[in-house]
Amino acid sequence: MFAKVANPTAAFAPGSAELQVQLRRAERSKKIWALVLIAPLFLFLAVTFVVPIARTLFLSVENPELRDMMPDLAAALQAWDSDGTPPDSLVRTFAADVLTAHENRTLARVGKRLNFSISGFRSLLLKTARRMPPQDSPDLLAELTALDKRWGERRYWAALKQASTPYTVEYLLAAVDHQFNPDGEIVEKPPERSIYLTVLARTAWISFVVVTICLFLGYPIAYLLATIPTKYSNLLLLLLLLPFWTSLLVRTTAWLVLLQNQGVVNDLAIWIGLWDEPVQLIRNRLGVYIALVHIMLPFMVLPLFSVMKGISPTHMKAAASLGATPITAFLKVYLPQTLPGAGAGILLVFILTLGFYITPALVGGPSDQMLSQFIAFNASTAVNWGMAGALSLLLMVGVAIFFSIYSRLVGVRDLRLG
Repeated sequence: MFAKVANPTAAFAPGSAELQVQLRRAERSKKIWALVLIAPLFLFLAVTFVVPIARTLFLSVENPELRDMMPDLAAALQAWDSDGTPPDSLVRTFAADVLTAHENRTLARVGKRLNFSISGFRSLLLKTARRMPPQDSPDLLAELTALDKRWGERRYWAALKQASTPYTVEYLLAAVDHQFNPDGEIVEKPPERSIYLTVLARTAWISFVVVTICLFLGYPIAYLLATIPTKYSNLLLLLLLLPFWTSLLVRTTAWLVLLQNQGVVNDLAIWIGLWDEPVQLIRNRLGVYIALVHIMLPFMVLPLFSVMKGISPTHMKAAASLGATPITAFLKVYLPQTLPGAGAGILLVFILTLGFYITPALVGGPSDQMLSQFIAFNASTAVNWGMAGALSLLLMVGVAIFFSIYSRLVGVRDLRLG
């Protein structure tokens, strides 16, 4: 009887197998409960963030229009080797599907997709549907060529074949200024149609300049906030954060008012004698830099301030007591300790600036537009979600490349975001 009472005590002695099982079970229960608690957050992020982004990126390779609206033609095009003129059976299938799609009012959607490959293809399809030759003509291709000579060019039939696959890389190629030729080979676009790589380079350059200016302006501001008494630093922090409480559109519009030819800045500069005539400060790159720096500066100051506030003043005093000059003490002692905050600020400002749309659109000129505006144009005005998805992927790849280079040069383990 006493042995039965003593066994439980022995079973749960330190290091016993039963105790380890119970501990593992308790740890497992805690992990499961933690997962249950954060599951709503994960679900919210998946529904509102991950799924929309994944769907947008998938649109960059999706190619459903011709396959859904003209299934017989798509199958016939897949069987064609695209060498020479299309066979008579393919031409007749094309004519039948064009008439069917025209009756079902879906031909315009197919034409819009083909218009991306060759400008004017949509109007050609609609014109052909309205004036389609008799399908029992002995030489239907000749009849179509007589209707419009473009049907005698192989590149139009090659574009149809490229649009017949369920997935395509045509949008991705266009995002890097490349395209398919009639033989299916990847070639560069003509110079007059090559714009996106130039826009991407412009976007990266504007972001780099904004980061550089914000770093040089934000570092002394953060140092001032970290070294002055708390009652003053709190007031300055309030002034620094005040723009966050104002709409981005309102702040950008305010710069339009301030920087215009008859605005406050020009009037004040003329009054104090800096220049005699109004200077163009908006609708150019200068206006974009001014507006973006104003918006991005807090994102540089706050991480720097967070790091500087934790640096003890005794470090600089110790360096001075060992014979270091103020400049040497700053470069050797203080600056290295602030690198995590500077790194976080650089990362935040650069990535956020890459995705800006409203400010360059309102303050900049035609040669100052960034890649986000072209994404918005394709998504809203042109309603070309495939191209919008491809450009979004191009921007994400650019961010990933920058982050990879940055992590190799600086490292991301010690970043301080605040």
